[in-house]
Amino acid sequence: MAVTESAPAVPPAARTQTRTPDGTPDAPGTGAHDPAVRGAPDRGTPDQGGGGYEGILRRQSLRESAARTYARSLPIVPVRARGLTIEGADGRRYLDCLSGAGTLALGHNHPVVLEAIKKVLDSGAPLHVLDLATPVKDAFTSELFATLPGELADNARVQFCGPAGTDAVEAALKLVRTATGRNGLLAFTGAYHGMTAGALAASGGATDVRVTRLPYPQDYRCPFGVGGARGARLAAHWTQNLLDDPKSGVAAPAGMIVEAVQGEGGVIPAPDDWMRRMRRITADRSIPLVVDEVQTGVGRTGTFWAVEHSGVVPDVMVLSKAIGGSLPLAVIVYRSELDAWEPGAHAGTFRGNQLAMAAGTATLAYVRENKLAERAGVLGDRILGRLRGLAAAHPCVGDVRGRGLMIGVELVDPDAAGPDDLVPPASPALAVAVQQECLARGLIVELGGRHSAVVRLLPPLTLTDEQATAVLDRFADALAAAERAHTPQPPASRRATAPATAAPGPSH
Repeated sequence: MAVTESAPAVPPAARTQTRTPDGTPDAPGTGAHDPAVRGAPDRGTPDQGGGGYEGILRRQSLRESAARTYARSLPIVPVRARGLTIEGADGRRYLDCLSGAGTLALGHNHPVVLEAIKKVLDSGAPLHVLDLATPVKDAFTSELFATLPGELADNARVQFCGPAGTDAVEAALKLVRTATGRNGLLAFTGAYHGMTAGALAASGGATDVRVTRLPYPQDYRCPFGVGGARGARLAAHWTQNLLDDPKSGVAAPAGMIVEAVQGEGGVIPAPDDWMRRMRRITADRSIPLVVDEVQTGVGRTGTFWAVEHSGVVPDVMVLSKAIGGSLPLAVIVYRSELDAWEPGAHAGTFRGNQLAMAAGTATLAYVRENKLAERAGVLGDRILGRLRGLAAAHPCVGDVRGRGLMIGVELVDPDAAGPDDLVPPASPALAVAVQQECLARGLIVELGGRHSAVVRLLPPLTLTDEQATAVLDRFADALAAAERAHTPQPPASRRATAPATAAPGPSH
């Protein structure tokens, strides 16, 4: 398969013949003047620019809120996409290793997803049905339950939530509070659970703290300064001691929420032994364990669900992103013993997204039948190996980590480390430079971590060996270019007097 996949055919409405400035007609769908390439027709005033991608970007900056995120660091205008490939309105093709922040398990416009959507549209089925039962919903829940850990699937209930993962987090928190009659919550440093009020309160950036924060184990930046298995044991001991100390100031909580791999926190996998310890601690104290699988689910980490690495069976699983097959869908799945809600206790108008359920069923089945989770584990190990080889040659790479096709590269400033620093400080400026150098080479990556200094790779699970090599080649080239640009240069007088035969020193 080619590194970049052919984009879908230009829709008939976009095949209007256009003319170049000298009056000669363009071939539809191919030239720079084709509407499908240059973007939507201009509807702005003349001083706002034309319909080209620069005009679209300009109008976005004028019309949309200051909360824009991805659009700031990725100034492209996608018009077509397939698999790993996005084609921009400027005619350039990009390898997309953001995948809708992990949403696109099968990449863009996978044929099985498009066929599932088309089948529903052609059937005349209603697209909006609140929470009524439909054949489409029944097929989705059946496929979803077939993928769950058996011990949970055999005794589970599912609640369809609003369209986003943060809505499912809110539902999970409300559920455990209702079931236990308690209000407190245990969460972890570095966590990210969404942007609504309750989800933010449980995330690492919370300012109005109403949640008990626990240490999340890390190797590279261990909160106890030791890392490894000992650091994870200390983190677990801290948690257990806090809960059992009658003078800790922490009342019995309604639940504990945790990510098996922290994504926005910097792509930090939880050690399997530590996850099992969290399960024992919560089970022994009748504290529901909520695992947020919004980004880690559907094969991303090398198992269908990230908790399967440790064998942990949580009381509640929070699911979104990939389960909708690229369309908005969010659910929680939980032990039936927690189902203490009254009818209407958690409702929402858009819980019955039929197109998303159809696309989700197709995606879940395709990942399961084609063993894409196992493939993600094998290919992810290969990618991590090559990235660690890069780290050995580039001192600015502090750590390479991840699981499956959820990978992070933390960039640091090795020259800024103080005598008491266990590891060099993060370098967010270098990370931004790497991201922009990647974009210049046609590679889309995202940044995350505590200081936005972790370059994140979230390619689709359909990534081929050839495409993985192309991604790594572009990333290596971008890293080298950004590192050179950030390397302090000696004064001109020193450069002039340096011996002509002197070998270049290491680049930092």
